[in-house]
Amino acid sequence: MPNGKIFTMADLVRYALVIALLIFFLFPIYWMITTSFKAPGDILTRPPKWIFTPTLENYVYAFEEANFGLFIKNTLIVSVVSTIFVIILGAFGSYSFARYNIGKGHLMFFILTTRMMPIIAVIIPYFVIFKTIGRTTIGELLWLGLDRQGTLVICYTMFNLPFAIWLMHSFFQDIPKELEDSARLDGYSRFQVFRRVVLPLAAPGIAVTSIFCLLFSWNEFLFAFLLTRADARTITVGVAGFWTQRGILWGPLAAAATVCVVPMLIFALILQRYIARGLTFGAVRG
Repeated sequence: MPNGKIFTMADLVRYALVIALLIFFLFPIYWMITTSFKAPGDILTRPPKWIFTPTLENYVYAFEEANFGLFIKNTLIVSVVSTIFVIILGAFGSYSFARYNIGKGHLMFFILTTRMMPIIAVIIPYFVIFKTIGRTTIGELLWLGLDRQGTLVICYTMFNLPFAIWLMHSFFQDIPKELEDSARLDGYSRFQVFRRVVLPLAAPGIAVTSIFCLLFSWNEFLFAFLLTRADARTITVGVAGFWTQRGILWGPLAAAATVCVVPMLIFALILQRYIARGLTFGAVRG
């Protein structure tokens, strides 16, 4: 063995267990991807066809007949814009809580309770509010109302902001205050200290918060399902729309689900080291 290492029986059992868990969790993704490339006659056969002739018909149907390209565009716009708003507002909010102890912990706890509230409890008031706003001139200018992207941006920002504040709060707390005091002695203003000293040091925490907020927005379903109709539908709602009078269109559904899942899966795998670094940032104190 390399470096003279000998695997014990415990190591073999451990690796076998890890491989079994990987197969268990990754097999549904494998099945979804392979189904997206199968012809309709090969999808529901018994026993299943493991060897088949791949086809792109399901993807063509999803993008041309079901207009899935529009759903992807809406999801990208809503997810990215809402994440930017969350990071900007969350950074200022969490920094103020970390440095000035605003509310002495009570306000932070109140913010956390808003994140615990189930979406279904507020969806009807949101529906009425945005339906009313959509009939006004302000709603037209800000692209707010039912079936509009601005509505989802506001909903996702409000939904993710408490999580972002709580997550970034600990990162800002771990930055030594002496560094800020030294920068103030050098003539920096409070905002310059925040922008030039604090934000670069908190970059791992901000990065991991951005990743989680983007994933939450990308995968959100209930707001998008109840507050959109056609023009502002997102990818998760589009995946749920492959139901016809003939039944479920399994091939296009698998193709749409693959387009929904695989980009975020690759995104998470590429950035996993940043996620680990951000989650362990400041874990060891001197």
